[in-house]
Amino acid sequence: MKKAILALADGTVFHGKSFGATGEVTGEVVFNTSMSGYQEILTDPSYCGEIVTMTYPQIGNTGINAEDVESGKPHLSAFVVREAWDMPSNWRSEMSLGSYLEQNNIIGLCDIDTRALVRHIRTHGAQVGIISTLDADTQSLVEKARKTPGLKGQDTVQKVTCSEPYHWTEGVWNLETGYEKTNPEQARFRVVAYDFGIKRNILRHLASLGCHVTVVPATTTAQQVLALNPDGVFLSNGPGDPEPLHYAQENIRKLLGKKPIFGICLGHQLLALALGGKTYKLKFGHRGGNQPVRQLSGRVEITSQNHGFAVAADSMEDSALLTHINLNDNTVEGLEHKSLPAFSVQYHPEASPGPHDARYLFARFIELMENFRASQQG
Repeated sequence: MKKAILALADGTVFHGKSFGATGEVTGEVVFNTSMSGYQEILTDPSYCGEIVTMTYPQIGNTGINAEDVESGKPHLSAFVVREAWDMPSNWRSEMSLGSYLEQNNIIGLCDIDTRALVRHIRTHGAQVGIISTLDADTQSLVEKARKTPGLKGQDTVQKVTCSEPYHWTEGVWNLETGYEKTNPEQARFRVVAYDFGIKRNILRHLASLGCHVTVVPATTTAQQVLALNPDGVFLSNGPGDPEPLHYAQENIRKLLGKKPIFGICLGHQLLALALGGKTYKLKFGHRGGNQPVRQLSGRVEITSQNHGFAVAADSMEDSALLTHINLNDNTVEGLEHKSLPAFSVQYHPEASPGPHDARYLFARFIELMENFRASQQG
């Protein structure tokens, strides 16, 4: 391990050691409160442009396996932990966390006071930081961090979206058979999924519920989507600020009412913007597998979340009904159109990582497509 420094744009500096790759990288410093699921966090495209700090003190115990990744590679800028465990113990483990980070050229930082770092972010807000194993001049690093633009106003989706459409046929994992392959010819519904940074477990849930899923790039036009004749359109999660994604908002407007729509996370924010709503940047965001959400009908769910922006509740009064709120800060967690078949949630019902309380939302999407199909046939 080499000595490494984390410097924040406000001048705060942490000294630690590197594991994984070495070098120098910038990103917005955020934290995640999940106790497990670090592999899924590493490979979630929604973390593109972010230096992720884990609040749980010991990370790496279960190693890494090739099956459970949420995308083709890690997308975060760097990974910060209190203690990096390099001797994993799990029957599915194929390599250590440090080896995986090194293989994918991701800098890991350990042996710092992550509790102090997280308390600082909670007090002063998420901000740009830099991790370096090359430059020991703390003032130089702080200046580099200050000159690096944050996520607000940036279109990060273009860094993670697919370049060509593709089909998805893998279902959810089970203990006996692992990830099962589904037969597209037996699918009950055709779904087009916009890839703004989509997670594989979302696709697995759709496939397991009888959907033939075609994943398309973020810039795919509404006309191209409709030409595929889907039963429904899915708006995926993804990184960064939704406001600059005008192309996505315009395509969603053109699809409203023509096909049922279901959005998750960034897809939720984009649906809100397409309906005339507004979004704003949260002080330090919601990231973890233990976020409490209340349905306005009364039920409470413990949810998995990963977002730094939110929908402004008062901006949706004319076009949508709010369906869910966050019990920590009363921010918007779900909405549905007042008359059209479109709904969305800010959190992650695919639970990877995270609890399974919200899996019912995929069944709701299926029901929406069934009802819409029946109305068109009738």
